[in-house]
Amino acid sequence: MMFVPMKVPLLDLRRQNLPMEAELLGAFRRVLSSGQFIQGPEVEQFESAAAAVAGARFGVGMSSGTDAILVALMALGIGPGDEVICPSFTFFATAGSIVRVGARPVFTDSCPECFNLDPGGIEPLITGRTKAIIPVHLFGQAADMDPVLEIARRRGLAVIEDAAQAFGAVYRGRPVGSLGDFGTVSFFPTKNLGALGDAGLLVTNDQALAEKARLLRNHGASRRYFHSLVGGNFRLDAVQAALLRVKLPRLAEYTAQRQEHAAEYNRALGGHMGVVLPTTHPDRTHIANQYTLRVRGGGRDALRRFLQERGIASEVYYPVPLHAQECFRAVAPHAALPVAEALADEVVSLPVFPEMTPEERGAVVAAITDFLESSA
Repeated sequence: MMFVPMKVPLLDLRRQNLPMEAELLGAFRRVLSSGQFIQGPEVEQFESAAAAVAGARFGVGMSSGTDAILVALMALGIGPGDEVICPSFTFFATAGSIVRVGARPVFTDSCPECFNLDPGGIEPLITGRTKAIIPVHLFGQAADMDPVLEIARRRGLAVIEDAAQAFGAVYRGRPVGSLGDFGTVSFFPTKNLGALGDAGLLVTNDQALAEKARLLRNHGASRRYFHSLVGGNFRLDAVQAALLRVKLPRLAEYTAQRQEHAAEYNRALGGHMGVVLPTTHPDRTHIANQYTLRVRGGGRDALRRFLQERGIASEVYYPVPLHAQECFRAVAPHAALPVAEALADEVVSLPVFPEMTPEERGAVVAAITDFLESSA
């Protein structure tokens, strides 16, 4: 019997957004009719609702998750001569924002099980110039925050949680983003709550920091043409806020569907020695923004080619750890980071979007199983 491949995309935003077309168009028309395109009630209402999901007192809408990190650093007064500890195995924006304020990223290694920053590697990196730690809740699972917070408290450091991929995830009963001085969230269209363009959020429980962040996102001005700080244009558009308000009540449903796909992958692939499944620690949730395997024995790229031949999309997050990126070599010399380097060589992410069908998920499992059995 001839094998007929089933095409499975990594993500299909049309399946999520088009069923809401009438509601999304209604939100757009509401903004259009109001004439309030910058700031205003749409942004304020979304900020309040999104901050509640993150368990924080204050939400500050941002133009992107990247700009949320940048503003958090600016609000904390971090700049030239300062150092900020962050993981090497993460998206570029984490360290890129540190460099943009003139500070120096100091890279730490990862946990081989959950891929997040290893808290045990933080303390040896602290110097008199260290001002903050940025743990990343990578792929949708909370980082181990209690040790990070304890180190930060004892050493007088700020904590910025990069929750770009983990909006709604929980650590020991507490939503991520609300545990440190700041939490940052991305609503890039591919995230578990995706806008229809760039958008982000900064959350905090500190009123003074929230007020400073609001100033910084608007050129440092509390009223037009009167500037108390040098900030920038980091505002969340009213249209994106309105569209996100349509989607926010569906976040729990999106998360449950992603988690169902991840659980089925774990069940179906758990007996294969050729792959290491993602680990979810029992004291935290994993919202499965990505479902990321490690492929043993240097077979990651061969698996991706095999999947491509079957019509199944995959992606590598991330093929080069940040400490090995050309742009950081001069500003951030480092020791070897063996886990981050191994992850970059071994990880592959599979389709896990909420609207994926059981048949598509089965096609992914069948293809991986065939590859592993043929490679054994």
